[in-house]
Amino acid sequence: MKELVPSPIIWKNDELHLLDQRLLPNEEKFVICSTIENAHDGIRDMAVRGAPCIGFTAIYGLALWLKVQKVYSFKELERAASYLKQARPTAVNLMFEVDRILEAVKANFSANSKVQDVYKFVLSDGHQQIENSIVKNTKMAQYALEDLTKKYGVKKLNLMTHCNTGFLACGTLGTALGVISYAHSQSRVEMVYADETRPYMQGSRLTAYELGKENIPYNIVVEGAASYILKHKKIDAIFVGADRIAANGDTANKVGTSTLAIVAKHYGIPFYVVAPLSSFDYSLKSGDEIEIEMRTPDEILGYKNIRIAPQDAKAINPSFDVTSADLIEGIISEKGIVLKPNTEKMKIFLKD
Repeated sequence: MKELVPSPIIWKNDELHLLDQRLLPNEEKFVICSTIENAHDGIRDMAVRGAPCIGFTAIYGLALWLKVQKVYSFKELERAASYLKQARPTAVNLMFEVDRILEAVKANFSANSKVQDVYKFVLSDGHQQIENSIVKNTKMAQYALEDLTKKYGVKKLNLMTHCNTGFLACGTLGTALGVISYAHSQSRVEMVYADETRPYMQGSRLTAYELGKENIPYNIVVEGAASYILKHKKIDAIFVGADRIAANGDTANKVGTSTLAIVAKHYGIPFYVVAPLSSFDYSLKSGDEIEIEMRTPDEILGYKNIRIAPQDAKAINPSFDVTSADLIEGIISEKGIVLKPNTEKMKIFLKD
């Protein structure tokens, strides 16, 4: 995979290089971030996307900030971190990674520490987190395939996914799309159905791009075709990612996920959420407490500077919705799988 698809996040020559996912699949071009402002804008404007890669970019953003400081100040570092958190409010990985690295810096450095030492520490942590993700995501894929094997035996599977949760979103093997990639490597995939994912088209632009690179058979479908596809195409399971998971299992993900889960429930098709523990937010009792990012109406009213709607049209553009836990067959993390999630069952992910 790494040889076929450009890495979406690269540290090179003391700068952060982000594969501009707004231009895919037609152009493979990198945005070069030399400042924390560049990293913030890359997250906000979705040059980089996917919960894990957003978190990694934030770590490198702090490294970029530290690189140009003359002296170390933890209070100023916290301000820089707060600035990065504002880029995408729903994606908990952003907050998780920023808070985690702040705690690590606080534990390892004093007010007299050299800023260059702190910079090297944060930079090394960014590298390490990307390396760790391949191990975590492989575990999740294995848990998922084990559960499907219990349900269906070793037959080839027809799978469906929403948005993009693959290499481009995670920097390594993906989460939900990583399950599909892993299943394909085990000769277990018959066909994949990828929602085009309006309005940003992550499915038709990015998921299809990745599936094609891996020679995985797929069809792109519009979200409005979900009922037809689930009724007629013998879908065995649906896998989606998550931007934030509440303590009871309610899950915020790309808008349209909840609709797909409701239709899947109607047809009795298992619906799985695949996400690392950094996407879990146990401070929130339910999905009702998850802040939903509202994006510019322009993403709906036009596409790539081409106006589609009437000039006086208005639009509402939530980037995410919340899927109720009672619609989810299983939530999968690197610690295992919780079937039919609820508040009590979800506590298992908190155990060491």
